[in-house]
Amino acid sequence: MKIHLLVSSFVAASLFVGCSKQESAPSAAPAPASSAVAASTSTPAAAQAAAGVRVITIHGGDTMKFDVTSIEAKPGEEIKVVLKNVGTQPKEIMGHNWVLLKAGVDAQAFSMAATSAKATDYIPESFKDQVIVHTKLLGPNESEEVTFKAPSAPGDYPFVCSFPAHFLVGMKGVLTVK
Repeated sequence: MKIHLLVSSFVAASLFVGCSKQESAPSAAPAPASSAVAASTSTPAAAQAAAGVRVITIHGGDTMKFDVTSIEAKPGEEIKVVLKNVGTQPKEIMGHNWVLLKAGVDAQAFSMAATSAKATDYIPESFKDQVIVHTKLLGPNESEEVTFKAPSAPGDYPFVCSFPAHFLVGMKGVLTVK
Protein backbone atom coordinates (compact mmCIF):
# COMPACT_ATOMS: atom_id res chain seq x y z
CA MET A 1 0.00 0.00 0.00
CA LYS A 2 2.83 2.42 0.87
CA ILE A 3 4.59 1.80 -2.46
CA HIS A 4 1.32 2.43 -4.35
CA LEU A 5 0.86 5.71 -2.49
CA LEU A 6 4.49 6.65 -3.14
CA VAL A 7 4.24 5.90 -6.87
CA SER A 8 0.92 7.77 -7.15
CA SER A 9 2.38 10.80 -5.39
CA PHE A 10 5.47 10.73 -7.59
CA VAL A 11 3.40 10.50 -10.78
CA ALA A 12 1.29 13.47 -9.73
CA ALA A 13 4.36 15.54 -8.80
CA SER A 14 6.17 14.55 -11.99
CA LEU A 15 3.21 15.50 -14.15
CA PHE A 16 2.98 18.87 -12.41
CA VAL A 17 6.71 19.53 -12.89
CA GLY A 18 6.67 18.19 -16.46
CA CYS A 19 3.70 20.36 -17.40
CA SER A 20 5.14 23.50 -15.85
CA LYS A 21 8.39 23.54 -17.85
CA GLN A 22 8.90 23.54 -21.57
CA GLU A 23 11.44 21.03 -22.82
CA SER A 24 14.03 22.64 -25.01
CA ALA A 25 14.65 20.87 -28.26
CA PRO A 26 18.23 19.89 -29.01
CA SER A 27 19.95 22.48 -31.18
CA ALA A 28 21.57 19.85 -33.37
CA ALA A 29 20.32 18.98 -36.82
CA PRO A 30 17.37 16.57 -37.05
CA ALA A 31 18.15 12.95 -36.37
CA PRO A 32 18.84 10.84 -39.45
CA ALA A 33 16.08 8.63 -40.80
CA SER A 34 17.86 5.60 -39.37
CA SER A 35 16.97 6.67 -35.82
CA ALA A 36 13.34 5.67 -36.21
CA VAL A 37 13.30 2.62 -38.45
CA ALA A 38 15.58 0.45 -40.53
CA ALA A 39 16.48 2.16 -43.76
CA SER A 40 16.19 0.79 -47.27
CA THR A 41 19.35 -0.13 -49.15
CA SER A 42 19.38 3.17 -51.08
CA THR A 43 20.02 5.48 -48.09
CA PRO A 44 23.24 6.61 -46.39
CA ALA A 45 22.01 4.88 -43.22
CA ALA A 46 21.93 1.59 -45.09
CA ALA A 47 25.53 2.12 -46.18
CA GLN A 48 26.44 2.77 -42.53
CA ALA A 49 24.58 -0.39 -41.47
CA ALA A 50 26.35 -2.41 -44.15
CA ALA A 51 29.68 -1.07 -42.88
CA GLY A 52 28.97 -2.06 -39.29
CA VAL A 53 27.03 -0.58 -36.41
CA ARG A 54 23.79 1.35 -36.96
CA VAL A 55 23.51 4.32 -34.59
CA ILE A 56 20.15 5.30 -33.13
CA THR A 57 19.99 8.46 -31.05
CA ILE A 58 17.14 8.72 -28.55
CA HIS A 59 16.31 11.88 -26.60
CA GLY A 60 14.44 11.91 -23.29
CA GLY A 61 13.60 14.96 -21.24
CA ASP A 62 11.33 16.58 -18.71
CA THR A 63 8.17 15.46 -20.57
CA MET A 64 9.00 11.82 -19.71
CA LYS A 65 8.82 10.65 -23.34
CA PHE A 66 11.37 9.13 -25.69
CA ASP A 67 11.47 10.83 -29.11
CA VAL A 68 11.98 7.40 -30.71
CA THR A 69 9.41 4.77 -29.71
CA SER A 70 9.74 2.29 -32.54
CA ILE A 71 12.89 0.67 -33.90
CA GLU A 72 13.08 -2.03 -36.56
CA ALA A 73 16.09 -4.31 -36.78
CA LYS A 74 17.24 -7.43 -38.56
CA PRO A 75 18.13 -10.49 -36.48
CA GLY A 76 21.70 -10.15 -35.21
CA GLU A 77 22.10 -6.57 -36.51
CA GLU A 78 24.64 -4.57 -34.53
CA ILE A 79 23.05 -1.43 -33.07
CA LYS A 80 24.40 1.43 -31.00
CA VAL A 81 21.79 3.33 -28.99
CA VAL A 82 22.85 6.78 -27.84
CA LEU A 83 20.57 8.07 -25.08
CA LYS A 84 20.64 11.82 -24.47
CA ASN A 85 18.88 13.40 -21.51
CA VAL A 86 17.84 16.80 -22.87
CA GLY A 87 15.89 17.71 -19.73
CA THR A 88 16.71 20.31 -17.09
CA GLN A 89 15.48 18.62 -13.90
CA PRO A 90 18.04 17.07 -11.51
CA LYS A 91 18.82 13.37 -11.93
CA GLU A 92 17.38 12.59 -8.48
CA ILE A 93 13.89 13.67 -9.55
CA MET A 94 13.97 13.22 -13.35
CA GLY A 95 16.72 10.78 -14.28
CA HIS A 96 16.41 8.71 -17.46
CA ASN A 97 17.81 5.41 -18.65
CA TRP A 98 17.11 3.10 -21.60
CA VAL A 99 16.43 -0.55 -20.81
CA LEU A 100 15.84 -3.16 -23.53
CA LEU A 101 13.91 -6.17 -22.24
CA LYS A 102 13.59 -9.67 -23.63
CA ALA A 103 10.51 -10.53 -25.68
CA GLY A 104 7.52 -11.43 -23.55
CA VAL A 105 8.71 -9.62 -20.41
CA ASP A 106 5.94 -7.72 -18.63
CA ALA A 107 7.33 -4.19 -18.92
CA GLN A 108 4.85 -2.86 -16.35
CA ALA A 109 5.87 -5.48 -13.77
CA PHE A 110 9.53 -4.68 -14.50
CA SER A 111 8.90 -0.97 -14.02
CA MET A 112 7.00 -1.50 -10.76
CA ALA A 113 9.84 -3.65 -9.40
CA ALA A 114 12.30 -0.97 -10.49
CA THR A 115 10.79 1.62 -8.12
CA SER A 116 12.65 0.02 -5.21
CA ALA A 117 15.97 -0.45 -7.04
CA LYS A 118 17.51 3.03 -6.70
CA ALA A 119 20.92 1.59 -5.72
CA THR A 120 21.19 -0.19 -9.09
CA ASP A 121 19.95 2.69 -11.31
CA TYR A 122 16.41 1.27 -11.14
CA ILE A 123 17.34 -2.11 -12.65
CA PRO A 124 15.68 -4.58 -10.26
CA GLU A 125 17.81 -7.58 -9.29
CA SER A 126 14.78 -9.87 -9.67
CA PHE A 127 14.53 -8.96 -13.38
CA LYS A 128 18.24 -8.66 -14.22
CA ASP A 129 18.15 -11.84 -16.34
CA GLN A 130 15.28 -10.33 -18.39
CA VAL A 131 17.34 -7.32 -19.50
CA ILE A 132 19.20 -7.48 -22.83
CA VAL A 133 21.09 -4.18 -22.41
CA HIS A 134 20.69 -0.88 -20.56
CA THR A 135 22.30 2.49 -20.03
CA LYS A 136 23.12 3.99 -16.67
CA LEU A 137 20.76 6.55 -15.17
CA LEU A 138 21.42 9.98 -16.72
CA GLY A 139 20.98 13.50 -15.40
CA PRO A 140 20.38 16.64 -17.47
CA ASN A 141 22.67 17.12 -20.47
CA GLU A 142 24.25 13.69 -19.99
CA SER A 143 24.43 10.96 -22.62
CA GLU A 144 25.52 7.36 -22.81
CA GLU A 145 25.74 4.79 -25.56
CA VAL A 146 25.32 1.03 -25.55
CA THR A 147 26.15 -1.29 -28.43
CA PHE A 148 24.47 -4.67 -28.81
CA LYS A 149 23.35 -7.23 -31.37
CA ALA A 150 19.63 -7.39 -32.01
CA PRO A 151 18.15 -10.68 -30.80
CA SER A 152 18.21 -13.47 -33.37
CA ALA A 153 14.56 -14.41 -32.81
CA PRO A 154 12.00 -12.24 -34.63
CA GLY A 155 9.57 -10.48 -32.32
CA ASP A 156 8.83 -7.41 -30.26
CA TYR A 157 11.25 -6.40 -27.52
CA PRO A 158 10.03 -3.64 -25.20
CA PHE A 159 12.27 -0.81 -24.07
CA VAL A 160 11.55 1.49 -21.14
CA CYS A 161 12.90 4.17 -18.87
CA SER A 162 12.81 2.46 -15.48
CA PHE A 163 12.95 5.61 -13.33
CA PRO A 164 9.88 5.49 -11.04
CA ALA A 165 6.62 6.24 -12.87
CA HIS A 166 8.21 7.12 -16.23
CA PHE A 167 6.95 3.92 -17.90
CA LEU A 168 3.45 4.59 -16.55
CA VAL A 169 3.28 8.01 -18.24
CA GLY A 170 4.58 6.68 -21.56
CA MET A 171 8.40 6.58 -21.58
CA LYS A 172 8.58 3.33 -23.53
CA GLY A 173 8.85 1.83 -26.98
CA VAL A 174 9.42 -1.36 -28.96
CA LEU A 175 12.34 -2.85 -30.86
CA THR A 176 10.84 -5.06 -33.58
CA VAL A 177 13.13 -7.73 -34.99
CA LYS A 178 12.07 -9.05 -38.39
